[in-house]
Amino acid sequence: MAFRFRLAPEKTNFDFFRHQWLTFGGSMMLTVVAIVLWIFMGLNFGIDFRGGTTIRTESTTAVDVGAMRDALMQLDLGDVSITQVYDINFAEDQHVAQVRIAPLDGQEAVTPETMAAVEGALKAVDPAITFPATESVGPKVSGELIWKAVMAMTAASLAIMVYIWLRFEWQYALGGVIALIHDIFITIGVFALFQIKFDLSIIAALLTILGYSINDTVVVFDRLRENLQKYKTMPLRDVMNLSVNETLSRTLMTSVTTLVALGAMLIFGGDVIRGFAFAIFFGVILGTYSSVFVAKNLVLFIGLDRGDKPKKSGNEFADVEA
Repeated sequence: MAFRFRLAPEKTNFDFFRHQWLTFGGSMMLTVVAIVLWIFMGLNFGIDFRGGTTIRTESTTAVDVGAMRDALMQLDLGDVSITQVYDINFAEDQHVAQVRIAPLDGQEAVTPETMAAVEGALKAVDPAITFPATESVGPKVSGELIWKAVMAMTAASLAIMVYIWLRFEWQYALGGVIALIHDIFITIGVFALFQIKFDLSIIAALLTILGYSINDTVVVFDRLRENLQKYKTMPLRDVMNLSVNETLSRTLMTSVTTLVALGAMLIFGGDVIRGFAFAIFFGVILGTYSSVFVAKNLVLFIGLDRGDKPKKSGNEFADVEA
């Protein structure tokens, strides 16, 4: 018989509503705390949202990002981002990089003196380096980027809500989207608490979290819909517990394998993608948790119209704890 590795037994019978005031109630409290942290502590915006200057560099020698970063760190510039640029149209000896520098606090742009110091430091690393282009992003453009990021998150959430509404029912859609908001707000709250740099790559990570989290939630909802047809007289709470238990092994296996890959990125990826990897890593954990403990609790609290179920006196959901 072939060996099969499992993170959970094939059949489980956990009561996921047993400590719901600790799991679901705690999640709602953490969401409120995250919003408060976001409002009062603010986010440590990167160059994308604060504005700054981008310097394009070219050289006939290979780009050494580490050496360039070490040279610029000695100038006490604050937020600096260095990325190597690849293009199939580049010549064999054409090596291009982009250096982005945020203005210091109290300044709207990088000063000419700072630019001269940066160019001098980079020339000390590579005497053959040239600076063919320099672009500046002001506070107005940065404000537009923030607004577009908010619009992207809102549009994605609304599109997901409409999709779930069409595929299931409005109760599922509302529960799923509130669970997504829970994941996003708590992730942003962690970034505010620890003042981790927040740039456009983090927006990409948050959008990825939306997709991953709703995927897990839809799997649970799909099994719930099947079981509601199968067990028409079983109380809704018991059907939900059964559905989560039946999909638990799949949920854990998917999450753990994803976290293994993200953990490697987080540890070995370097400073450039560390914030991006951390956001997704933390978001995957939250998304898995919310699929099990948040989304279904909201659906149970709202209630479902089980019209084909024999009618009973009283309110079916009156004794159900949210």
